[in-house]
Amino acid sequence: MLIRAADSALIVIDMQERLVPAMQAPARTIANTRKLLAGAQELDVPILMTEQYPQGLGQTVPELRDTPKAQIIPKMHFSCMEEDGFARAFAALGRKQAVLAGMEAHICVTQTAASLMEDGIEVFVVSDATASRTLESEAACIARLSACGAGIVTTEMVLFEWMGQAGTPAFKTLLPLIK
Repeated sequence: MLIRAADSALIVIDMQERLVPAMQAPARTIANTRKLLAGAQELDVPILMTEQYPQGLGQTVPELRDTPKAQIIPKMHFSCMEEDGFARAFAALGRKQAVLAGMEAHICVTQTAASLMEDGIEVFVVSDATASRTLESEAACIARLSACGAGIVTTEMVLFEWMGQAGTPAFKTLLPLIK
């Protein structure tokens, strides 16, 4: 199935000040998330961001925090969908697809993806915008979610599927991000 801008929401999970430095390839993860955020804004894909226990782990990193149109939701549950405020916000969007990026892959991303799939949502995990402290944990996340039916995708896959065709104003705006 294709990821369609009109059907999906971008969920950026727990990319926080005290968490990011401990991750594998944090610069890659942040850079690719910035591309996803730019694409979502250009193509009117709603954006939900979460912060796990922000008093302890800090706010979303500055590179992502001030994204226009993004709603930041604090949480204590590992699965975003177990947090009432997030579940209500996601349901209000009326989207049938969720594109996930975030940290930690094997904890909050995995549990959120599983909860969304239990609710009948098509889930796509952006492997190059998702991280854990160890490569083994990242690999376990990808293997488990793939086996459960989540789409494992890359940033470019998401952006090109959201755009759908070349030559549009959105394509011309986003192409420099991809090159």
